[in-house]
Amino acid sequence: MTVVEPSFFRTDFLDDASLSRTARQIEDYHASVGKTRAAAADFNHGQRGDPRKLAGAMLQLVNAENPPLRLPLGSDTVERIETKNAFVAKELAEWRTVATSTDFTK
Repeated sequence: MTVVEPSFFRTDFLDDASLSRTARQIEDYHASVGKTRAAAADFNHGQRGDPRKLAGAMLQLVNAENPPLRLPLGSDTVERIETKNAFVAKELAEWRTVATSTDFTK
């Protein structure tokens, strides 16, 4: 089993024809959902990912003798994972002493 983590690929996925949106927009959610709606519209057909190359990567995956547990596809997904991993490593380094202080003492 492999968890495929695709980034945004240049398809019609973000088009109004593909996305279902509620007619009613609640002002309290403007900063969250509203921001996401606007970003999707601005991002549409500007995605970095090439769907043909995604298909090729998927074929490589299904034919792999030793497939990975996780496979991020797309440079923007790789960047997000690297940013998150760096944050987690930094936070762990700062709190390592506290984190490991909870073990039984021999």
